[in-house]
Amino acid sequence: MVEEKNLGKDAVIAEIAGIDSLPLTQDRSKGFKDALQGCGQDVDNRVAAEFTVESGEKAASNLLQAAPKIDIVWNHDDDQGVGVKAAFDNASRDEFAFIGGAGSANAMKWIQDGEMAATVIYPPTQAADGIRLARLIAQNKGLSDLVQVEVPKRIVLNAPVVTKDNVEQYLPLGFES
Repeated sequence: MVEEKNLGKDAVIAEIAGIDSLPLTQDRSKGFKDALQGCGQDVDNRVAAEFTVESGEKAASNLLQAAPKIDIVWNHDDDQGVGVKAAFDNASRDEFAFIGGAGSANAMKWIQDGEMAATVIYPPTQAADGIRLARLIAQNKGLSDLVQVEVPKRIVLNAPVVTKDNVEQYLPLGFES
C-alpha cells in the first residue's frame, strides 16, 4: 500500500463506482470529482460495478489491466470492495492507497492489517435519524432544541472517515460483507 504522503498533481486516481444509472452513484461520483477538482486533481481511470462482490472483482480486474500505474483507488462500496480487493490480490497489485465507503467490518480489518487506507462510514444511526426527522416533518413539528419552527430541508449527517488511527473506535459499527 502507498505510504501516506502528498502525491501531488501527478497522482493517478482511479474510481470504482457502483451502478451508474443510480442517483446515489451519480452523486458520489460528482462529489468525488468536485472534491478532487478543489485540490487540482481529477479522476484518471473510472469503471463501474454493480455493488456486488462479483461485479467489483470484474470491474477492478478491468481497471488494473487498463491502468499500469495507480496511486489511489476509491471504491464506492465495501461489499463490492470484497471483490475489488480479490482482484488486487489476484493481480499482486498493492502499490496504491485503497479507500472504500460503507464501513464494513471487512474494510476495518483491512485497515488494521495495512491493506486499506480508509473507509467512510455510513452509520446505521443515519437511518434512525432519517426516520425521526421524517416523523417530525409529517407531524408539522420542528426540532425542539433549535429556534427554527420547522425541520430544515437539508441536514447533513456525519459520515466519519475510518483510518488506522481510529479504526478501533468504529469497528463495533462494522457489518460483515
